[in-house]
Amino acid sequence: MTHSYKTKGTCSSQITFEIVDGIIKNVVFTGGCNGNLKAISKLVEGRNAAEVAETLKGNTCGPRATSCADQLSRAITEALNA
Repeated sequence: MTHSYKTKGTCSSQITFEIVDGIIKNVVFTGGCNGNLKAISKLVEGRNAAEVAETLKGNTCGPRATSCADQLSRAITEALNA
């Protein structure tokens, strides 16, 4: 199932991804720092969703209280709890 998450407080505006049998697949960020976000997508692809959410949780970007990685963590957590 594909999940979409509207980000808050980041340059990216949306994250779409799938969780298949607890594994993260097809992570795509809309907007934001293209190179960095492609790298995050590659790094989390094929990993356990709960572990990815815990690893990225609380990561910040400059003076912001969140980041695209933190928003991905929140999106995954929301999807797992749905």
